[in-house]
Amino acid sequence: MARTVGIGIQSFEKLITENIFYTDKTDFIRQWWENRDDVTLLTRPRRNLWRRLRMRR
Repeated sequence: MARTVGIGIQSFEKLITENIFYTDKTDFIRQWWENRDDVTLLTRPRRNLWRRLRMRR
């Protein structure tokens, strides 16, 4: 069975109990903060991806 992508869910308990897919970015954020780069580009998915994800619900 496919897992649901946890978009906008802020309850860690709900992520675990409902077997929702999530990516832990804790170490990424620490590394980014410690690097002190002049510029950081954080891209986001295209609009079509969000539309497709909403249709699957």
